[in-house]
Amino acid sequence: MNIRQYNTSDLEAVLSSWEAATRLAHPFMTEDFLAQQRKDIAEIYMPNTDTWVAELDGKVVGFVALMGNEIGAMFLQPNYHGKGIGKALMDKANELYSSLELEVFKANTIGRKFYARYGFELLEEKHHEPTGQPLLRLRFVAG
Repeated sequence: MNIRQYNTSDLEAVLSSWEAATRLAHPFMTEDFLAQQRKDIAEIYMPNTDTWVAELDGKVVGFVALMGNEIGAMFLQPNYHGKGIGKALMDKANELYSSLELEVFKANTIGRKFYARYGFELLEEKHHEPTGQPLLRLRFVAG
């Protein structure tokens, strides 16, 4: 497995990872919301984040997008969950920043279990206006 910086030719693979994992972890999201998010990721987020991809056998299977020490997104193709790829992406983020923060939907049990295992702790719970869902803000500090 190779963790490397994102380049624009990775966009479709990144969007595919995002969509597959989002549909699995966020079944409450509407098709309209997903379509808008997909557009925003391609046009707004990817050009403005420090993104790293996980490549396996020449194929991008996941990514982590950073805005400073804020993890804006971390998604893997679901069939690659539980294989250490998410940990490798998080380790890369932690190599760059000793303190990391992120937001995860309370209903996203897959993401919440992963972040808890990695050592993230709850900072606050708030309301996500666009979906009406509770959102958790988490922090990890390397010890």
